[in-house]
Amino acid sequence: MAIRNIVKEGDPVLNKVCRPVEKFDDKLKTLLDDMYETMLNGEGVGLAAPQVGILRRIFVIDIGDGLLEFVNPKILKTSGVQESSEGCLSCPGEFGITKRPMYVTVEAYNREGDRFSMNAEGLLAKAICHENDHLDGILFKEHIIRKIDPSELQ
Repeated sequence: MAIRNIVKEGDPVLNKVCRPVEKFDDKLKTLLDDMYETMLNGEGVGLAAPQVGILRRIFVIDIGDGLLEFVNPKILKTSGVQESSEGCLSCPGEFGITKRPMYVTVEAYNREGDRFSMNAEGLLAKAICHENDHLDGILFKEHIIRKIDPSELQ
């Protein structure tokens, strides 16, 4: 595993729509492992492939309950609303209160190419929406309803 460089806001790769993964091979597994290590090193809870310069529909999340890997994810359903603080490893030092769904249903593939679906709520739902946005070239800042100072974080 290796720590990769995190692409920062202003790099055009963050504004592009990612292509689906077609091959579930060792290269994909290495990328997933590297993304997880990079996310942990950056003290984040999620990381999408474009954030390490790879335009593929992949993200990883760990909100404290263990690693979740999403390949070619699709959000099938959302409901409810939550307003909470949010930041991004690609926008260091910037935080805001965002409005996100409280519940999501997502379908994706794991590293082996097996399809799964899951229901998520709260922080996990927010993280899934945040990382999925990266795959469509959208930064969390587009969802900010109020900027906040880092000292306001809980």
